[in-house]
Amino acid sequence: MADKAVEQVNATLEFGREFCGNLALAESREWLVTNGIGGYASGTIAGGMARRYHGLLIAALEPPVGRTHLVAGLDETVRCGGEEFALATHRWASGAVEPRGFQYIDKFRLDGGIPVWSYALAGARLDKRVWMQQGANTTYVQYTLLNGAGPAEIDLNALVNYRDFHASTHAGDWQMCIDEVQHGVRVVAFGGAAPFYLKSVQASCVPQHTWYRDCFLPAEKERGLDDHEDHLFGAQFRAKLQAGESVTIVLTTEESAALDGDSARMRRAPYEIELLNAYQRNLPIAAESPDWLTQLVLAADQFIVKRALPAETEGRSVIAGYHWFADWGRDTMIALPGLTLTTGRPDVARRILLSFARYVDAGMVPNNFPDAGGKPEYNTVDAGLWYFESARQYFAATADMHTLQDLFPVLAGMVDAHVKGTRYQIHMDPADGLVYAGEAGVQLTWMDAKIGDWVVTPRTGKAVEINALWINALETMAFFARLLKKSSEPYEAFARQAKSGFQKFWNEQQACCYDVIDSPGIGNDAKLRPNQILAVSLPVSALTPQQQKAVVDLCAQRLLTPYGLRSLAPGEPGYQGQYLGGPRERDAAYHQGTVWGWLLGPFALAHFRVYGNREVAMSFFDAMGAAIRMYGMGTLAEIFDGDPPFTPRGCIARAWTVGEVLRAFSQLARGGKMMSKDHTDQPGKTATPA
Repeated sequence: MADKAVEQVNATLEFGREFCGNLALAESREWLVTNGIGGYASGTIAGGMARRYHGLLIAALEPPVGRTHLVAGLDETVRCGGEEFALATHRWASGAVEPRGFQYIDKFRLDGGIPVWSYALAGARLDKRVWMQQGANTTYVQYTLLNGAGPAEIDLNALVNYRDFHASTHAGDWQMCIDEVQHGVRVVAFGGAAPFYLKSVQASCVPQHTWYRDCFLPAEKERGLDDHEDHLFGAQFRAKLQAGESVTIVLTTEESAALDGDSARMRRAPYEIELLNAYQRNLPIAAESPDWLTQLVLAADQFIVKRALPAETEGRSVIAGYHWFADWGRDTMIALPGLTLTTGRPDVARRILLSFARYVDAGMVPNNFPDAGGKPEYNTVDAGLWYFESARQYFAATADMHTLQDLFPVLAGMVDAHVKGTRYQIHMDPADGLVYAGEAGVQLTWMDAKIGDWVVTPRTGKAVEINALWINALETMAFFARLLKKSSEPYEAFARQAKSGFQKFWNEQQACCYDVIDSPGIGNDAKLRPNQILAVSLPVSALTPQQQKAVVDLCAQRLLTPYGLRSLAPGEPGYQGQYLGGPRERDAAYHQGTVWGWLLGPFALAHFRVYGNREVAMSFFDAMGAAIRMYGMGTLAEIFDGDPPFTPRGCIARAWTVGEVLRAFSQLARGGKMMSKDHTDQPGKTATPA
């Protein structure tokens, strides 16, 4: 256990005027703050909106979903030293950029997880901070006059909306109801809409009702989507500040939200300090973490959300990615060990495992929960198999027999369902013990892009990573059964058969694994994809040491980039090196060469397994220190282009990218060994080189 505690959260990411004053650069970097129930605030360093998903209050009205865009921004105008400064930055459909407030940003930094802008204004300096209250749809925006020759007056024009966060607003003659309340205004967008509030104790407030029309969203144009929308100027706040004074605007769905910005910020700091201390306590005594990894610990918390259930009010889940994903079963189970166990938060891991156990149906874990609530969908073959791996890692870290006893019947039922057969022809083939899955029109593996009726990478048959996960699930069940004094023989027998059958994946001609075997109309798919790396990185490998080395070497030669593995090797039919264009073009490239950051973790662990060189394995993460400064500030992107310069794309923050980088780097820092309570009977122990 590390013996030093974190006493304050320091800024580890900072940009100066030479960066912030360049609009293209400042717009290409995005910040994110979250509230632990699915809501968030986000925007660009430049201070404007580049996406429909940007805004100061995107509230989760049905936590962790029902996300609704309520407050787009605050347009700031500051008068000091005899001059007037418009600090906002807006792009308009006409092509104009007005105002151009980015020119006054002297510095942008992350203060822990809080974005901070420092403005230089005619001898005066003004800081702006944005954060959210944990567990509430409440955003705080605080302005502090650090110094100046005299007082400063500040006008803050609040731009509001009310729409699904995937949509765009074209207002027409829409009239919202904006009423004065103590310290601010109450906004009701239409009959039946949830009310929300804009308040401040330091500023006066006057209701308004003027539409800002044709705000341009450059990132949406790039994605081939509706690229402009309208926002309502709903209230104007005005305050006068002396040096050292602050004004805080509170944007909230809570009528009785606390309005003291200083107190709210003081409550936020200890929360972040405890996150870092939990991580530090989980490290070996001698281990040192680079600054970028510490920043990822804070980023990891952004994905963990509350999902209350009738019998589990403190249930937890994982938002797959910001801005547009909800909580997905596959992503949750892949990301869980890194987001929770690596960061020293096993109780959160336990709550997630128990929450998802309640949704297991016909032996399957949900693929996703709809944004608007409702019944989950089960179109996934691997979410349930990753659930076994998360449970294994949880027990290795905690030796929690009570939770194991609760989960074992659920896990046993999942194995039975796979043996007998469940949805979408998912079943164990009795001839070789391998899992077959798929039927026309469905996408069941993580390579799940679908355009209309076209499944881009159907992978129907016996997929390599599915069967690597199946073998590990069976070995895990045999281990759990022995611990609980139950019969392990059925699981051991299935595992022996599956491990023997797994040799059918070996492509002797190319010295690697087929991606899919026994695929209808195809037979064995020899396209070089990264899925086979899991057959080496998971605890139990059915490949020989020579085969493991061949897989790692070929993935390194053809698929490895500084930020992850390509989803298809260059030169293969259908390879696309850039993720660009409209929805159809992007979905067609999603798993056809695009680089996935989450695969860097399994690759590094597989490389260590084969070569035993911890220093080399850890060096594969060197570029991640730069990656947290390239796209989403302090976090890691979903994907990157397959061709240099490997531009980040997709979600600015993806749970499994952050989770797997945290897990694998930290595991290697421990000497390549999983966190454990020194159990000698864990699955795969003998398969991992010393």
